[in-house]
Amino acid sequence: MIEPVLPPAASVVGRGRPETHPRRLVLDAVFYLVAEGNRWRALPKDFPPWQTVYGFFTRWRDDGTWARVHDVLRDQVRALEGRDPLPTAAVIDSQSVKGAETVGAARRGYDAGKKINGVKRHVAVDTLGLLLVVMVSAASVQDRDGAFRLLTLLRERFSDHPTGLGRRRVRRPAGHLGGQRSADQTRHRQAH
Repeated sequence: MIEPVLPPAASVVGRGRPETHPRRLVLDAVFYLVAEGNRWRALPKDFPPWQTVYGFFTRWRDDGTWARVHDVLRDQVRALEGRDPLPTAAVIDSQSVKGAETVGAARRGYDAGKKINGVKRHVAVDTLGLLLVVMVSAASVQDRDGAFRLLTLLRERFSDHPTGLGRRRVRRPAGHLGGQRSADQTRHRQAH
């Protein structure tokens, strides 16, 4: 199911030497690492060398192969459920999480509501719960601002499709002025 989405081997297009390890074994190694949460260097000897697996993983990450694999599999699941492969609705949410030591200070923020110093994950899923878009920001980013950016990414991601979420307009809420309240909103708040 995944093989047709993978890029051709470098030797096939005349830019490299033949691959010495079957791609299925490389994929199994990546899936093993994801499932077990191991370090690259702790990859068991049953798989190709960790440097080889890591090389494939980063190459496919950088050229968008992993995103294409995800999208193809998501579309197949939607079709098996009797749905159109292109979603027409999305559910969005965010979650603040403590930043690991590896997260630099420039990427961190403080979520005063939840008292968390770290990052915030913003996700959009379809009505089946299948992932559409993920965005990570500093935890200090307000949910409404993160949601607007997330919806913008969602629109860009699906804008090439004649149907689906990309056709809908994403707008800021009425009276939204880049995080500032409009004069009408301020008067309304003071009156109540």
